[in-house]
Amino acid sequence: MRTMIRSLAMSMLLTLGLAAGTSAMAQEKTLYIFNWSQYMDPEIIEAFEQKHDVKIVRNFYNSLPEMFSKLRAGGDSQYDIIVPSNYFVPRLIETGLVQKLDHSKIPNLDNLHPKFRDPSFDPGNQYSAAFQWGTTGLIYNKETLGEHSDTWGIMFDPKANTKYPFAMIGDGQVTMGMACAYLGFGYRCTDREQWKKAAKLVLETKKRENFSGFNDGTPQLQQIAQGVIHAGMSYNGDYVFFKSEDPEAYEDIGFSIPKEGAEIWVDNMMIPANAPNPDLAHTFINYILDAEVGAQLSNWTYYSSPNKAALPMLDEVLQQPPSTPTDAELKRSHFTPSLSGEDLQVFQQLWTEVQSR
Repeated sequence: MRTMIRSLAMSMLLTLGLAAGTSAMAQEKTLYIFNWSQYMDPEIIEAFEQKHDVKIVRNFYNSLPEMFSKLRAGGDSQYDIIVPSNYFVPRLIETGLVQKLDHSKIPNLDNLHPKFRDPSFDPGNQYSAAFQWGTTGLIYNKETLGEHSDTWGIMFDPKANTKYPFAMIGDGQVTMGMACAYLGFGYRCTDREQWKKAAKLVLETKKRENFSGFNDGTPQLQQIAQGVIHAGMSYNGDYVFFKSEDPEAYEDIGFSIPKEGAEIWVDNMMIPANAPNPDLAHTFINYILDAEVGAQLSNWTYYSSPNKAALPMLDEVLQQPPSTPTDAELKRSHFTPSLSGEDLQVFQQLWTEVQSR
């Protein structure tokens, strides 16, 4: 009887071992990506799956705080690739939610344009590799607000726009940065007294009758085409995409980098600290940084490529404004500052007060 039980037990263990091995192999054949929606050409996904005989599973987030919260709640062991914007990169590093990149596994890192190598938010690209970059600017109705509107005064100056509805972005650092720029403090203001003045301005602006609300930049483009709003804050790539898809609807919609200053941003590929498949993640990052794949990605998203080797292969529309800002526009465009510690706490308190009042 014991021999039979032992044999049965060994058989069960062998079966369980094979099942576990099969499960582990299945997991090794799957890449889990956590990204913004509509930010990856499906053909790129399919080509990578076929080339490496793997499956890609994608999940999406609508905001950086949402992504950050998910990682802190255990997501750092559920995903292999995340794509945060530049000002969240230091926060992810400081909280230990991401791991260093092995540059020996990413030879295509050399394809990055020099201005995206050794960035201030991640010296030496130790943890991140640029994915796409762009600007956040002013969208406006040319018929009602002027052919060439280039000031945040359309929102913040009650005399400049007394009746036409407008919206602001729900990301506090971006909207407060625009308010800081309008007040003359510069988009990258980090002085707490300047923050208070900017918060007061946003709060006063929010209370005006023609303020439509806080929203993401992409929905604002749909709202402005429908006439729901006449001005807002949105992203250059999305603007070019929507305009190319429906030229008639966006014929009278303009995009500008206001004279006071605006945001330039870089979204980056990073690997969570406890990623299930870090080797496959490195392979994917290297694949995206291939020159042809990089060009294909930007030609699909309508955003600028950080990949210098890809630039000659970009569609013509991507090689001119607003997809590629002019030198003058770049001079007045700035990264959103990374906040931590007491500064982050103070800022979050200010923004919570703005939203709640």
